[in-house]
Amino acid sequence: MGSDKVWFVTGASKGLGLSLVKKLLNNGNKVAATSRSIDDLNKAVGVSDNFLPLAVSLVTEQSVADAISQTISRFGRIDVVVNNAGYGLTGSLEELSDKETRDNFDINVFGSLNVIRAVMPHLRAQQSGHIFNISSIGGFTSSFPGFGIYCATKFAVTGFSGALAEEVKEFGVKVTVVLPGYFRTNFLEPDSLNVPKNEIAEYKKVREIQNAHQNSINGNQAGDPEKAAAAMIEVAGAVDAPLNLFLGQDAYDIAYQKIETVKNDLENWKELTTSTGF
Repeated sequence: MGSDKVWFVTGASKGLGLSLVKKLLNNGNKVAATSRSIDDLNKAVGVSDNFLPLAVSLVTEQSVADAISQTISRFGRIDVVVNNAGYGLTGSLEELSDKETRDNFDINVFGSLNVIRAVMPHLRAQQSGHIFNISSIGGFTSSFPGFGIYCATKFAVTGFSGALAEEVKEFGVKVTVVLPGYFRTNFLEPDSLNVPKNEIAEYKKVREIQNAHQNSINGNQAGDPEKAAAAMIEVAGAVDAPLNLFLGQDAYDIAYQKIETVKNDLENWKELTTSTGF
C-alpha cells in the first residue's frame, strides 16, 4: 500500500485500531484517528506531522462530519476508511435491557453508518477509496451463547457492507468487511467488554462463557493484532480486494463450520424448502 494514501481510522486508542495506526505511521502514511479522548490517542500513538488525533462522538452526526472535514483540511483527501470502533457485550437476550442493547447498536452499527454517510461524498467526488468495516466472526455465525446482541450488531455490519460494496462500485470505491476471530487485544478487558447490569442466575451456560472470556480466554487469544493490521494494509493495496476478509485460523475454521451447517440444513430440508411455490 502506497505511503501517499491517507487513512481515517475510528477507535484507534487501543486494540487493533492502535496496532493499525502505528504500523501505518511507521510506513509513512498520513493518518487521522478517532477516539473519545485526544489525550488517549496522543499517549498511545505520540505526536507526528502525519498524525491527526480527533476526539469524536461517533453517535453524533455533526461530530463525525467535523472529523471528516478536519482530515480533508489537514491532508487534502481521504483514501482508506476503517470503521473499527466498537465494544463487546455479553448477556442473554432476556438479561440485556433495551438501553444496553441499543447502546451497543449505536456504536457498533450506527457509528459506522455515520462515518460512511459523512465520507462518501468525498470518495464519490474523487472516484476512489476503500472502506473497511470491522465486523467479527460473530457477524457470520451467532452460535455463541451470551453474545447474541453483540453478534447481531456484527451481522448488521456484515449485511450493510455487502450492499454498500455494490452501491459504491460505480464510483471506484471498494468495500471490505473484516471478520476477525480472537486476537490478543484488550477487547475482553472490562473497559471494552460490557456485562449485564441485571444478571439472571438461571443462565448458567451464559455465565460460564462470560467468565471464560473474561478470564481464561483473555490474554491467551491466538491472533496477533500486528499481523492483522499488516493483513489489512496488504488488502488495501490489492487490485482485487476481497469483500469478506476472515482473519485468524479460528475464524477460518468457524466460518467453514457455519457453511457446512447451512449446507446440511438446505439438503436435509430441500423437499420442504422447494415445495412452497405456486
